[in-house]
Amino acid sequence: MPGWSCLVTGAGGFLGQRIVQLLVQEKDLKEVRVLDKVFRPETREEFFNLGTSIKMTVLEGDILDTQCLRRACQGISVVIHTAALIDVTGVNPRQTILDVNLKGTQNLLEACVQASVPAFIYCSTVDVAGPNSYKKIILNGHEEQNHESTWSDPYPYSKKMAEKAVLAANGSILKNGGTLHTCALRPMYIYGDRSPFLFNEIIRALKNKGILNATGKFSIANPVYVENVAWAHILAARGLQDPEKSQNIQGQFYYISDDTPHQSYDDLNYTLSKEWGLCLDSSWSLPLPLLYWLAFLLETVSFLLRPFYNYRPPFNCHLVTLSNSKFTFSYKKAQRDLGYEPLVSWEEAKQKTSEWIGTLVEQHRETLDAKSQ
Repeated sequence: MPGWSCLVTGAGGFLGQRIVQLLVQEKDLKEVRVLDKVFRPETREEFFNLGTSIKMTVLEGDILDTQCLRRACQGISVVIHTAALIDVTGVNPRQTILDVNLKGTQNLLEACVQASVPAFIYCSTVDVAGPNSYKKIILNGHEEQNHESTWSDPYPYSKKMAEKAVLAANGSILKNGGTLHTCALRPMYIYGDRSPFLFNEIIRALKNKGILNATGKFSIANPVYVENVAWAHILAARGLQDPEKSQNIQGQFYYISDDTPHQSYDDLNYTLSKEWGLCLDSSWSLPLPLLYWLAFLLETVSFLLRPFYNYRPPFNCHLVTLSNSKFTFSYKKAQRDLGYEPLVSWEEAKQKTSEWIGTLVEQHRETLDAKSQ
């Protein structure tokens, strides 16, 4: 791998930034190229203040712009593709989600063939495996079980089809006569400091007298800390470039979890924020079957109103199932093929995330104090 280079798409995002921070510590890396639609000024500054001699190239461009992708891929050894539109509630139009997640991935694969990029790592999601029903329990699942999402909702469907495209592209002949090698990583629900989902939950709770929403109390999940997911991508990049390891990795997908205790999503939010006085909503909530049928009813109303009015339900059947299923996976295959071991322990991940939540709580208090003066 002497003098290799890496392009990270979605590099301005929650996971993308962590991947870049770990990449610049890699030996023999000569350039990191970061691509996103828009970078916040503070993100640009962070990239250029990483204290590395590795060349850092910041590119702003659309994943649907084929010319932009072709330029971004020129001279690159490895592409790590994390750019995606994550939307499980239908905020964005279906076609927009399909365009970004599926067509964008297909565009990038084609750009890799044209620019002769030999390695492609796709950040997929556990959503491509399900859960398909809150009644079905899957604990410590693994890759050989062939779990596949049956949802037609745009996010899980687009990610599933994009992953299939990536794995099918393994072995494609590049323009220079070389071969494209691909793999996909399926992280569990990713948490950690700067998580946009956790940020929204905490801000919502602070506006509601410190009471956290109870939306996933029936679940058993194995959340994974963001830095451990980033580390798995680094190991995949190393592995696909290693002639010995690559044979086992090409065309494969891997579940990425860590040693975070299996727990409900509600318990995770509470554990990470209780130090700052936040608590779970203890009021009565609908039984899960009723909640599911209410979601179905709301989706039906939305469908019937669509010709006249764009009604977006506050939750849907997919979200209710996703938030309330017993659905966990082992990282043993990644351990075997990639040499993956979590970089960050549960205790350290919990502390880092809790400290960040503390800064949000402090900022909220300062805002309230300023308004009351």
